[in-house]
Amino acid sequence: MGRTLKDDMQLLKKLSLTSWIFIALVIGILIGIFFPNFAVQLAPISNIFLRLIRSIVAPLLFGTLIYGIASAGELKTMGRIALKAVTYFEIATTLALVIGLVMVNLFQPGLGIKILPENAAAMPTLAKPVSLTSVLEHAIPANIFESLGNGDVLQMVVFFFLFGAACSAIGKKAEPVVEFAGSVSTIMFRYTKYVMYVAPFGVGAAIAVTIGKNGPKVLFSLGKLVGTLYLAQGLFVVLVLGSALLIARVPIGAFVKAARQPFVLAFSTASSEAALPLALENMERLGIPKHIVGFVLPTGYSFNLDGSTLYLSLASMFVAQAAGVNMPIGTQITMMLTLMLTSKGVAAVPRASLVILAGTLGTFHLPIEGISLILGVDALMDMCRTSVNLLGNCVATAVVARWEGVTISADTEKQLEAVA
Repeated sequence: MGRTLKDDMQLLKKLSLTSWIFIALVIGILIGIFFPNFAVQLAPISNIFLRLIRSIVAPLLFGTLIYGIASAGELKTMGRIALKAVTYFEIATTLALVIGLVMVNLFQPGLGIKILPENAAAMPTLAKPVSLTSVLEHAIPANIFESLGNGDVLQMVVFFFLFGAACSAIGKKAEPVVEFAGSVSTIMFRYTKYVMYVAPFGVGAAIAVTIGKNGPKVLFSLGKLVGTLYLAQGLFVVLVLGSALLIARVPIGAFVKAARQPFVLAFSTASSEAALPLALENMERLGIPKHIVGFVLPTGYSFNLDGSTLYLSLASMFVAQAAGVNMPIGTQITMMLTLMLTSKGVAAVPRASLVILAGTLGTFHLPIEGISLILGVDALMDMCRTSVNLLGNCVATAVVARWEGVTISADTEKQLEAVA
């Protein structure tokens, strides 16, 4: 029997958001190639999606940072484990940022692309490199409402971090505020999910506008960006995560069996949250105690986003290269240090790194239009960085466990083989 319209509709309903984004990506490419004049008229659609993303910044940071810091009682009761986890998080994310900067400077994927903002006659340049002291001074908000209105991510991070610490110190009296922040965080996760429903339209319009303005040749540069990211992430996994496992003497075979399924799930869904339950379960099967898994793995979702931090350093420099903005090595290091702060608390939902990227571009006077350029291939990059985020947190959990003297026996490996 032949397929019916009802069967086709059921098939369409089963397609994931990532599948729809890929479909929109292909349609956008075709529109940009064959109907360039019409493609340019689609700019408002991608701009609307960008505005929706930017609307997430303030309430998302408010909810995630304040609730996360104020409710993290384990940082006191499990001081030793927390200190080891935070130390590992900072080392890993720093190395991720360094690898991202090295690779983007080596391959320079942004060269050959021109970003021309519609609201400016000329592209802003960095005549005077941004210094670390100026960034630190600027990071302290004089008026948090002004920071919220201007969308200044760095100032919001500093204020909400201190606010969360104050709530934690006060204790019971601050519980209503902390619970409110937790509710806001939950609502913003759902809000972000709603925004991502229109992502296929934003992606299709963005790639169509990009090709319509610059011609099909721009696909080569965007392909170079994607290739550079995947190569950088691969090097990070092998050199940094692999070395961490070897140094901590974590059995590689057992770890791969435990992390394989969550990794594939995170890659295919482009959502770390989707893979978290399975990751928690498999890390316990690896022989790691529940209290270590329950603290390190979820905490890493806010403070150890290796794939996202690497992407942010690479994407920011890509926009600078595409805009023809010269960024000295000192400014790049300052950007890296800034990203170490602003990348904390990124929502574990698809394409949420674009929120932090938008703030970074604004801080360093880079054109926000660069996000529209990246948006066309962001689905491909998001799958990669999300899966590396998950893998990095699994490695962090295993390393901290070994640091605490936990051993993985042969029986554990056999149990994992049975599950796999």
